[in-house]
Amino acid sequence: MIPGLVQILLWQGVGELISHFFLPILPGPVLGLILLLGFLIIKGQVNAPLAMVSDAFSQHLGVLFIPAAVGVILFLPQLKAHAFAVMTALLVSVVLTITTTALIVRFFAKKDSDES
Repeated sequence: MIPGLVQILLWQGVGELISHFFLPILPGPVLGLILLLGFLIIKGQVNAPLAMVSDAFSQHLGVLFIPAAVGVILFLPQLKAHAFAVMTALLVSVVLTITTTALIVRFFAKKDSDES
């Protein structure tokens, strides 16, 4: 399990370095995940230690929601005070996400049908 964790942390570290020196607008862990995904696509398979760590993480994914729940409870008065703004932001972001996804799917479906 340690080699899998080391691989994930190395990719995160590379992402942090790229974020710090070249792309400060993107978070390092996100860049690390993108690089890891690209590496795995090029490689064509996931090695056993990395698969073991990812399986363990996915089995305990619910634990990652505990800090968010604590934050909601901790900032409940502020959330109540700004409920309209929070709900508006959530609604707008969901609508924009669904619209963007639909447009991208439509674009690729049209492109795929044109090529056939």
